[in-house]
Amino acid sequence: MPRTQLPSAAVNTDLFDYMLPASAIAQEPLEPRDRARLLRCTGREDRLFRELPDILCAGDLLVVNRTRVRAARLHGIKEGTGGAVELLLLRRVDERRWEALARPARRIRAGTVIDCDGLRAEVLTDPERGEVILALDAAGGDVEAAVADVGEIPLPPYFHGDLPDPERYQTVFARNVGSAAAPTAALHFTRELVGRLQEAGLSFAEVELEVGLDTFRPIGTSTISDHTMHTELWEVPEKTARAIAETRRRGKRVIAVGTTVVRTLESAAVAGALVRAGRGDTDLFISPGYELQVVDAVLTNFHAPRTTLIVMIAALLGEQWRDLYNHALQAGYRFLSFGDAMLIEDPKRGPR
Repeated sequence: MPRTQLPSAAVNTDLFDYMLPASAIAQEPLEPRDRARLLRCTGREDRLFRELPDILCAGDLLVVNRTRVRAARLHGIKEGTGGAVELLLLRRVDERRWEALARPARRIRAGTVIDCDGLRAEVLTDPERGEVILALDAAGGDVEAAVADVGEIPLPPYFHGDLPDPERYQTVFARNVGSAAAPTAALHFTRELVGRLQEAGLSFAEVELEVGLDTFRPIGTSTISDHTMHTELWEVPEKTARAIAETRRRGKRVIAVGTTVVRTLESAAVAGALVRAGRGDTDLFISPGYELQVVDAVLTNFHAPRTTLIVMIAALLGEQWRDLYNHALQAGYRFLSFGDAMLIEDPKRGPR
């Protein structure tokens, strides 16, 4: 069952706004990936991401999202009129139906058929906020293979730089196709850094959360309690549930690599700061007043104002989130998907 946590009183969305200059939004990925900067919130330390083996503790468990970004941006032509249409696949509903964004939505109606270079898309619903339900059919029968063949990786709309290799928007942990956006905190890891962390006594576990675009959209309501979270599919493997239980037994920390992992683990939480293995949908909205049940620390990027992500950061950091973001801006940290990172540690569950 989805688990929703909402604030106990109406909280104004303006409280989660801040000035983000365009110059602070990263327009190119760094190479190597772990060259990114890392703001350790405890003590306000300016570090580098590659220094994680010196910062984290032996025995800690890093949990990553193994989802892979789908080549979900499709370009098509409307049958009958020849009008150009762009589709962005958000989520697979069942074997044939998909949730998608359509542009220009004002020229789309239920019954419209769009040819996407041999992939047939029939619009089943009139657009609502630009979203439609599609039925996709491929000549060879394998829709996922056809999407991978004709689609493009959907880069964030605020990224105007050049990305010669689309794989740079995939993490080193990416395995199972399913997301409309990357779990960006994990973009900073390299194979070499993973190896050094393991040599330092840390271990890794995997979950899945199929990242949707709604997470990144600005909140459109005046209070955050009026915001409706879209559901996202999560999965916690049995191996990961056992790894968390063992980490707890040894008195070590569970570190979520990214907000998607936070939502997954907290959605699967059971008594004793453990998680249950399984799959489900979540619409969990972590906002001020929420107390983490499973996660002891979080690695995350710097997020856009007025989004559910910045609300989560405020829930984790309290009032100091604004001072830390101001410090990051003044110190020249790079923001959003290809930007730098921060490490948030719960002082009540600090390094052991």
